Amino acid sequence: MNGKTCVITGSTSGIGKYTAIGLAKLGARVVILGRDQNRLNDVLEEIKSVTDNSDIHAHKVDLSSFEDVRSLANTIQENYPCVDVLINNAGTFHTDYTLSVDNIEMQFAVNHLSHFLLTNLLLEHIKKSEQGRIINVSSGFHYVGRIHFKDVNLSKRYNGLVAYAQSKAANVLFTNELARKLEGTGVTANSLHPGRIKTHMGDKYAKGIYKLGWILFKPFMFTEEQGAKTSIYLATDKELHDTTGKYFVNSKRRRASRLSRNEIVAERLWVLSAEMVGLAC
Repeated sequence: MNGKTCVITGSTSGIGKYTAIGLAKLGARVVILGRDQNRLNDVLEEIKSVTDNSDIHAHKVDLSSFEDVRSLANTIQENYPCVDVLINNAGTFHTDYTLSVDNIEMQFAVNHLSHFLLTNLLLEHIKKSEQGRIINVSSGFHYVGRIHFKDVNLSKRYNGLVAYAQSKAANVLFTNELARKLEGTGVTANSLHPGRIKTHMGDKYAKGIYKLGWILFKPFMFTEEQGAKTSIYLATDKELHDTTGKYFVNSKRRRASRLSRNEIVAERLWVLSAEMVGLAC
């Protein structure tokens, strides 16, 4: 990975942080992204210290804001000759109905649309790589998710888990459609389920029975470092140079949901996503 630039969203904690550490240990130039500048500074120095890799960089971005995402894309294009690996790792969970600054349900905005926008804005920069890789961190919840096209904000009847499952289904649908659109470019796109991991996502915004369930099951979950393994595998394994449009669990290919393999739904989601973030299809 020497000389390769890896950009990771949500990399100041949890799976993203350990993904950054793992890639830094392999010699990559790692670009970490997060909302809190102080946290970014601390993690930046921590990664440099534990990996003995000084080629670590940090940029602030709020993924709930499309304006911020566009600004970040410009910054990356200006500061790095290309992007070899883009790992769309950041995620959020909200029990209560919450809207982003762009008036979009927060989980759909952060977990899917911000990554859809960032990926598309960086595509030409990724194509400059000898073998660009786009990796989208989804979840096993995508199996029970569906896209509520008539009310994607779920404003009429909100349920936090339904919204989360929708966003995770969107991750895989987006990955598969992206892989089809990138055929012949040398850039691959794959998605993954990191496993049931002890992240802090459930600690931040979960309430009531969701909060209780998170507390009860957390002792039986895997560590964040274990959760990073599949992302690192997809970013680095040489045998995956032409593997695209696939879904992975524990560094092995798995069959994704039937919905995620529906090309009509994937194209419809792409068009909707482009409209919502202000991109031409």
